[in-house]
Amino acid sequence: MDNKKIRNFSIIAHIDHGKSTLADRILEFTNTIEKRDMQDQFLDTMDIERERGITVKSQAIRIMYKGHKLHLIDTPGHVDFSYEVSRALKACEGALLIIDGTQGIQAQTMANVYLAMETDVKIIPVINKIDLPGVKIEETKQEIYEELGYEEDEILLASAKEGIGIEKILDTIIERIPAPAGDEKKSLKALIFDSHYNSYQGVILYVRIIDGEINKEDKILLMGSQAKYEVHEIGIFEPKMKKVDKLTAGDVGYITAGIKDITKAKVGDTITSAENPVDKPLPGYREMIPMVYCGMYPTDNDRYNELRDALDKLALNDAAIRFEPDTSEALGFGFRVGFLGLLHMEVTQERLEREFDIDLVITTPNVVYKAYYEDGEVKEIHNPAQLDQSRLERIEEPYVKAEIITPDDYIGPIMKLCTDKNADHKGMEYLSSDRVLIKFNIPLRQIIFNFYDRLKSVSSGYASLDYDLIGYKESDLVKLTILVNKKPVDALTTIVHRDDAHYRGRQLARKLKEHIPRQLFKVPIQASIGKRVVSRVTVKALRKNVTSKCYGGDVSRKKKLLEKQKEGKKRMKKVGSVDIPQEAFLSILEVDDE
Repeated sequence: MDNKKIRNFSIIAHIDHGKSTLADRILEFTNTIEKRDMQDQFLDTMDIERERGITVKSQAIRIMYKGHKLHLIDTPGHVDFSYEVSRALKACEGALLIIDGTQGIQAQTMANVYLAMETDVKIIPVINKIDLPGVKIEETKQEIYEELGYEEDEILLASAKEGIGIEKILDTIIERIPAPAGDEKKSLKALIFDSHYNSYQGVILYVRIIDGEINKEDKILLMGSQAKYEVHEIGIFEPKMKKVDKLTAGDVGYITAGIKDITKAKVGDTITSAENPVDKPLPGYREMIPMVYCGMYPTDNDRYNELRDALDKLALNDAAIRFEPDTSEALGFGFRVGFLGLLHMEVTQERLEREFDIDLVITTPNVVYKAYYEDGEVKEIHNPAQLDQSRLERIEEPYVKAEIITPDDYIGPIMKLCTDKNADHKGMEYLSSDRVLIKFNIPLRQIIFNFYDRLKSVSSGYASLDYDLIGYKESDLVKLTILVNKKPVDALTTIVHRDDAHYRGRQLARKLKEHIPRQLFKVPIQASIGKRVVSRVTVKALRKNVTSKCYGGDVSRKKKLLEKQKEGKKRMKKVGSVDIPQEAFLSILEVDDE
C-alpha cells in the first residue's frame, strides 16, 4: 500500500480520562475486533492493568478504515509511565489528546502535550465524556484555547462509553495527521520502540519502518550493538501477532531474528540493512533517570540467578528500569533497582511475582542523594546504608518542580500540605474562573510516599499532580539506623531530615513492633542517629511458666528453676536470630509523617 494511505497515531491523556475506552470503541467501530472477542480495556493485556484500571504498557494495533492503514499505539496516563508515552510518540506522526469534559485539563494532560510538542507530532484535541450530566463543554473548550491555543472548530467531542463521535475522530485522523514521509526505495532504517522476550523466538522487536523495506531472510544490523542477524519472521498486530511477507516505509510491526542475547537489542536502537547500512542512526530516546530505588531480594537465595534473568527480561520490555547487584546482611544477595516512581515499583514487583513466580522481599524505597565527604569525594547514595555520616561534609537531595491543578476551593488545604512538606511556593495562576495552577519546588522524598494520596484527600479527589526533576539542593539530612536485637538491619536504614528524625524513629520503632513476631526472649528495637539512640521499644518475650510443676515444697526450688530459665534466655538471646517479615520492610511507608 502507498504510504500516503498510512496514518500512525497515539492516544494520550491524563489517567482515567477514557483513553482505553476510546481505543475499545475505535476497534469496535472499524470491526478490527469481532464482537464475540471484544472485552473492556482490550489493549490492556496484563492482569494487573485490568485489576487497577490503568494502562502500564504501550500496545500497537493495525486498523483498516476507508482504504487507509491506521496504526494505533495506546499509551499509559500515569506520570510514572511518561517514558512509555515518549517512546510511542516517536513512532507516530499524530496524537489524539483526550480531555475529560467533567474535569478539564489536568497536570498530566499538559505534560503529555509538551512531550508531543517536543516530538513534533500533530495533536487533535478531543473532549470526552460528553454524555455525563456534569460535563462542562464550553468551559473546557475555553481552557483548551487559552492553554493550548486550539480554536473551537479544531476540537472534537466524543463519548467513548456511548460510542458518540467515533466516526468523526477517525475521519479527522485521516484528514489532519500527515502520512509518513519515508521512502521505501532507500536503504532500510527502522526504529525499535518496544520489545519483549519469548522463550522460543528470543527477543521480539516492535519496530516503526522509517525508510526502505524489510523481508524475511534479510540480513539486518542493530546499529547500537553492531550485532548482525537474519530475519526469521515479520508481522503486524491485528491485534494478535500476524505474519506478513514484508514491512515497508511507514509500517508498524514486529521482527524476530533469533536474538537470544537481550543486551544486543536496546529499545531506541536503529535497525538497518547489514549489506547496505545507513550512515547514521536515528535519534534515540533520552535516557530516563530513575527517581526511586529499592532493594529486591528473593526470599529463597538460591533463586538469585532467576531474579537476575527476570529483571533482564523486564528491562528489555521496560527500558526505564535500572538495576545492579546488591547484598544485605539481613537478606543476602539481591539487586538495587531504580524506578520512575512508586507505582512503577509496585507494578514491577507484581509482574516479577506473577510472570516469573519469584517471591520477593522489597526494602523501603528511597531517592538518590549526593554525599560530599571531607576528603573531597562525591558519592551518589542509592542505598541509605552506604552513607558514612562520620566523614560527611554535606548532603544534597533531589528537588522536583511540581505543578498542581485544582479547583480554587481547595487552595488553602493544598498550600498547607505543600508547606508541611518543605515545599517552596513558586507561583500560582488561574486557568479559568475557578481552576488554579499552583507551582512548587519540593524535595522528591516528600513526593514519593503518601503525597499523592494526601493531595487527593484534601482536594476531594479533584486536584491533579505532575512533577519533573530540576536538580539537587543541600539539606540537613541524617541517616536513621534501625537495630533489631542490637544488630543494625541495613535493609531498614533510611535517610530523613534532622528535624523529623526523633518523630520518624519513634513512629517506625512502634510500627516494627507490630510486625516482628514475639520470640522466647525480649527483642529490643532501636532507632539511632550515629551512636545516639533516639527511640526504643521492646517486643516482649513469650513466657513459659517453668514453675507450674512445683506444687509444694520449699520456695528455693522455684527460684532455682527461674534462675536456670533466665540463664537459658540470656544464652538464646546471644545466639538466636530474629526473622523479620516482609511487612516490616514496607512499614516505613505506613508511618504517618504529618
